[in-house]
Amino acid sequence: MTLDADVPEVLWSPSPEQAGRTAIAEFARWVREHEGVELASDTDYAELHAWSVRDLEGFWGAAAEFLGVIFRDRPTAVLGSREMPGAQWFPGATLNYAEHALTPGPGREDADTAVVFAREDGLERIVTHAELREQVARARAGLVAAGVGKGDRVVALAPNSVETLVTFLAAASLGAVWSSCSPDFGARAVDDRFAQIEPVVLLAVDGYRYNGKAFDIRTTVAGLREQLPTVRQTVLVPYLDPEATLEGTDGSVVSWAEFTAEAGPLEFEAVPFDHPLWVLYSSGTTGLPKGIVHSHGGIVLEHLKAMRLQNDLGPGETFFWFTTTGWMMWNFLVGGLLVGSTILLFDGNPGYPDLGALWALAEKHGVTVFGVSAPFVQSCLKKGLRPRDSYDLSRMRALGSTGSPLSVEGFRWIAEACGEHIQICSVSGGTDVCAAFVCSAPTVPVWLGELSVAALGADVHSVDERGDDLVSADPVEVGELVITQPMPSMPVMFWNDPDGSRLREAYYEMYPGVWRHGDWVRATPRGSFVIYGRSDSTLNRGGVRMGTADFYAVVEGFEEVADSLVIDTTALGAKEEGALLCFLVLAPGASLEEVEPRLRKALRSELSPRHVPDRFVVVDAVPRTLNGKKCEVPVKKILAGVSPDTAVSKGALQNPDALAPFLELAETSR
Repeated sequence: MTLDADVPEVLWSPSPEQAGRTAIAEFARWVREHEGVELASDTDYAELHAWSVRDLEGFWGAAAEFLGVIFRDRPTAVLGSREMPGAQWFPGATLNYAEHALTPGPGREDADTAVVFAREDGLERIVTHAELREQVARARAGLVAAGVGKGDRVVALAPNSVETLVTFLAAASLGAVWSSCSPDFGARAVDDRFAQIEPVVLLAVDGYRYNGKAFDIRTTVAGLREQLPTVRQTVLVPYLDPEATLEGTDGSVVSWAEFTAEAGPLEFEAVPFDHPLWVLYSSGTTGLPKGIVHSHGGIVLEHLKAMRLQNDLGPGETFFWFTTTGWMMWNFLVGGLLVGSTILLFDGNPGYPDLGALWALAEKHGVTVFGVSAPFVQSCLKKGLRPRDSYDLSRMRALGSTGSPLSVEGFRWIAEACGEHIQICSVSGGTDVCAAFVCSAPTVPVWLGELSVAALGADVHSVDERGDDLVSADPVEVGELVITQPMPSMPVMFWNDPDGSRLREAYYEMYPGVWRHGDWVRATPRGSFVIYGRSDSTLNRGGVRMGTADFYAVVEGFEEVADSLVIDTTALGAKEEGALLCFLVLAPGASLEEVEPRLRKALRSELSPRHVPDRFVVVDAVPRTLNGKKCEVPVKKILAGVSPDTAVSKGALQNPDALAPFLELAETSR
């Protein structure tokens, strides 16, 4: 079979004129002229990427200059140490994230729109850059009055709102460290995260709206204040009720209006390149969530590269990604300000009052880069939506998907139901780096079912157990996703990990000196990638290993299946194969008796006879983390007899009650 026969269908490809107008082509011309880099073509991504990982110092130094990084103190080098973990980026440099987001420039002049805010109930707000700068200056003054300084922690139990954004930028301007949770997180989940970092200021809302309902969370906020003794001041945002108050007579509780009452200077504390910017968290399914610390400089540079070069965002563009403040995509979305784009913040249920809500928002505000999760795409597909028929998506030039692998059917649905002119940007990275390792580029085609490229500066490989490279057109040739050289936004540390042992255990234990991400991936000869799910939940049947994403693509393609979870109960290293179990959440009116034979037939023909489950079990819900990821590994541990308290922290789950049938099954299997 020739290689061409193995190349999937191309769903989108830029014209030579389109490709030549992109910022990434401009960057290629710039590095050829200013850095003397030999590049045969402005639009040959493979050539540019090869240089970016062959000469890390040259690439990242050029990127910092081309993308306009504002150094207060110039670095003495680009990369002081290449060791992983422990790489030292831009030693001697100082800068500030908020200065990059708020300094006037193209797209950030006073009258330019910085933020569009929309809530599910129709509430909207437009904020210009002049207004954003004034609000940040006032919030900064409020933080100073509360005694906040460089290195102090400021946290938020708040939605994707203007006040949350303003407080983050104010904290960053001072060199304070930010962290946030979505207001729908339970009290235990919030305390598990915030208590670790000992915050001094808490921003909180009185409640939030979701699926047409209002939820008052002031009891949670009051309880949280008692559990966080380091908090000196709580700022209450009246998000639902303008008259909302919170008990606290000693001045430790102030309203948002009081907090921002005083005008103040908009200044930016110059901090070292590796100074902490924010703390994100691992899922926390098996213990306390790990506090993942990213740096001012690493995030500025990584997000400038991602926004400008990989996504071609800039002034005059509107950037949207559906997210909550408890997911790293919120932090990524905010990065649109760095390149002068307008960012669209949405708060609420993306399916309320129906699945057309976000598409209507995209039409109304002329969204150019529109991001959602793969499950959202799947939901639209199953409902038979054709957004192109109901909404004007002519300004939408790119549609991003992340959170879990996008199915082949999802790719095709976007092309057919949304528009052939739209570039499909399926990306994969994670909270660990607050960026993508594998993604898209505006000069590279989109192949059906594939993530088009490795990100510039990301030395991505698929490797076998020995660490040897796997590059193949054969879907069976899959391996561990690893990064063999440092990236600026890799964590500078885990919180409360003084000797770095937890960080090394998380990423560097399997392949010393190489970052193992935990994804199961195939690298193709085209330079594209296919993600098959988490490698620690791989299905290994009769020696044939397969990612769970393949399984879900088949099973959840049935209208009768609302959700599913597949578990290979084979113990690691076991000589005998365990059972393969498939748990199904059925759509209303569907029955297992009717759908099971068709599921078995489809899995046998589309995957293999080995991947037909031993049993199908109907459950009410699939256990998911607070960020919506399926709990494959925790459920596997429970079914293997691991104590539930050891296997999973219930506070890390959206729906702890969903564990009940798995606990019962484990009990009856003993």
